[in-house]
Amino acid sequence: MRIPRSSIRFRLTAVYALLFGASAAVLMAVSYWLISRHLHRTLPDDLASDAVSQLGLQYVLAFAGTVLLAIVAGWAVAGRALAPIERITRAARRVSQESLDERIALTGPEDELSELARTFDDMLDRLEQSFDSQRRFVANASHELRSPLTVIRSEAEVALANPTADPQELRQVAEVVIEATKRTEALLDGLMVLARSQQGTLKRERLDLRQIARAAAESVSREARERSVTVALDLAPAHVEGDRRLLERVIANLLENGVRYNDRGGSVSLETSSENGTSFVRVENGGPKVDPGAADRLAEPFQRLDRHAADSGAGLGLSIVRSVSEAHGGGLEIEPRREGGLRVEVSLPAAP
Repeated sequence: MRIPRSSIRFRLTAVYALLFGASAAVLMAVSYWLISRHLHRTLPDDLASDAVSQLGLQYVLAFAGTVLLAIVAGWAVAGRALAPIERITRAARRVSQESLDERIALTGPEDELSELARTFDDMLDRLEQSFDSQRRFVANASHELRSPLTVIRSEAEVALANPTADPQELRQVAEVVIEATKRTEALLDGLMVLARSQQGTLKRERLDLRQIARAAAESVSREARERSVTVALDLAPAHVEGDRRLLERVIANLLENGVRYNDRGGSVSLETSSENGTSFVRVENGGPKVDPGAADRLAEPFQRLDRHAADSGAGLGLSIVRSVSEAHGGGLEIEPRREGGLRVEVSLPAAP
């Protein structure tokens, strides 16, 4: 059996043997002194000396046996005490991106090692969820990017296959390609904003959400008029400290969703307020009724209520809103309205 000198088990065994041996040495020394004194008082000097010599030899042999027994017992006890750590080590070596379902599931008394094992299992749970989310995100992003690229390639191949195409046909091809390119650019812009919000490197400055909301309402006014959607504003001061560009994107996304996924002739209300150390942005819009389960999934990337709608986006709007809100220490709530549509609320820590 190989005994690595630097191992914790070896050091624990040495400590156990040293403590046990030192205790045995003290006890034997005291016993030897007491017995030798008694023998010298009760026996002649020559007999007492012989008896004390034999007693000393027996004590030396007993001490050696005691130390040897302490080493063996200490090695066994240390191994048993460190067995959970060995299980944790083996589990950590087996864990990889492909086998994140590995768990320690340590049973036994509630002690520091049990707490360490639970902490390790909790870490693996978070890692597994993170990798699963990353895989879904990459798969969805690839799918969303493939669609417009397929359109561009198909249109180009059709145009090249027809050497006698007239200018009108080529113009139609160009319009389709431009529209597909715009979709790709919008998707890439959304992915960049989402990635930036998740990096945690925010350029913080003091902002009033009321001003940002007013600018966002102006930016969607044309689209709202085209869809006959009324945008009502109720803007009170709501000061925060955050990244201007990201927060502008948040309110713009909320308003754009409220206008695009609304009934024709519907309405959208935008409200900003601040109370009890928290600033709020609330957007309510009309539209078709939304299932509560579907509403909960809308903040996930690439989730849309109607994937086949002509004006359906990439499904990144509310996921960007949630990511930016959490990066600023806030949160997002999505609630279906009884009469149809959604009520979306973003809460952010108010600036002092």
